[in-house]
Amino acid sequence: MSILSWDDFEDDSQKSAAPEQQPTPVQPQKAVDSQVVSHTEQPQKNVAAPQPATTYRGAAADSTDPLARASHALNNLDVAPGLEELEMGAQRVQVDDKAMINCRADLNQLVPFKYEWAWQKYLDGCANHWMPQEVNMNHDIALWKSEDGLTEDERTIVMRSLGFFSTADSLVANNLVLAIYRHITNPECRQYLLRQAFEEAIHTHAYQYCIESLGMDEGEVFNMYREVPSVARKAAWGLKYTQSLTDPTFKTGTPENDQILLRNLIAFYCVLEGIFFYCGFSQILSMGRRNKMNGVAEQFQYILRDESMHLNFGIDMINQIKNENPQLWTAEFQQEIIQMILEGTMLEIEYAKDTMPRGVLGMNAAMMEEYLKFIANRRLAQLGLPEQFAGVTNPFQWMSEMMDLRKEKNFFETRVTDYQTGGALSW
Repeated sequence: MSILSWDDFEDDSQKSAAPEQQPTPVQPQKAVDSQVVSHTEQPQKNVAAPQPATTYRGAAADSTDPLARASHALNNLDVAPGLEELEMGAQRVQVDDKAMINCRADLNQLVPFKYEWAWQKYLDGCANHWMPQEVNMNHDIALWKSEDGLTEDERTIVMRSLGFFSTADSLVANNLVLAIYRHITNPECRQYLLRQAFEEAIHTHAYQYCIESLGMDEGEVFNMYREVPSVARKAAWGLKYTQSLTDPTFKTGTPENDQILLRNLIAFYCVLEGIFFYCGFSQILSMGRRNKMNGVAEQFQYILRDESMHLNFGIDMINQIKNENPQLWTAEFQQEIIQMILEGTMLEIEYAKDTMPRGVLGMNAAMMEEYLKFIANRRLAQLGLPEQFAGVTNPFQWMSEMMDLRKEKNFFETRVTDYQTGGALSW
């Protein structure tokens, strides 16, 4: 992806009204040559033979010698246009120059940090790296192949969870790379977005690893978002919020377009990752608590840990944009966001009823509905919006324990999920 030009955020009408000041071109110094060799004096040599370090100072631009053409291009290189595009000048970037969106400060200068929380979340993500192949799947394979190992309802839950999540994390990754990254104009936040995109790739890898290990029909699972209505509706809901941002001509900088970006962030962080994932997570983790599909459950616990960090980062980023651009957070816009949260909650309740027509794993659709309403209230409160479901409580208190990164396990039975890379271990 090419470096974002800050000229993209300029008003074209202002450009035409005031002539743009061009920096004085900086002429690069030419190296002192110990030998000058013209093209016509070059002896015929084997292409593979080593060539002496020479400068083709007098070579013509239309020369047939590649070295001569390269030297001619460098001798005529004007660095000013490049510096202008990078918005680099004599003045260095200051903390106050930075902003979350619509910022003209040079994005290539990571420091000084303005949002220390964003950099810390990047470091936390790096300290908790994992790979799917590290999880032992032997128990799961034997159980899945056993005729009486799982009930039909339990098999449906495993299949639907892998089918939805394999698509959802791919959608999130595409949205990060093709939409969000272009419009967030803060380098430390972009650093975390790059880490998040990599983690989404790890998650998709994990689902593929589970599907392959269990010998499932890969076509059926990966195409589920086109064949199962409750899965398709969630995917379609998320996609409608990213279509405008992936348009290469879309630019922020106006209240209308800035609100489009905010809708996108809220849809993907607060609804897709913050609500749509929680039914499937609780189902699979409940299965693991009953010593079933331990490998799949462990993969999901790693993923839940990552997604919790993604959610917290996204909410912090959304609230920072709100603070820096209060004109966007109108009463009308707030009502629209509340409706988005409610729509997402209803879709996830519909998915829960589809995957749990009967009670299973110590839970049922009614309990899941209350849990999802509890989660929706949490998301609304995190955005500074009023809760919409009075009196709901969390029927799955153990889910909070699952999200605790310091939860201890028997190291000799399974890998601890608060694992950190060697350089970050605390002894």
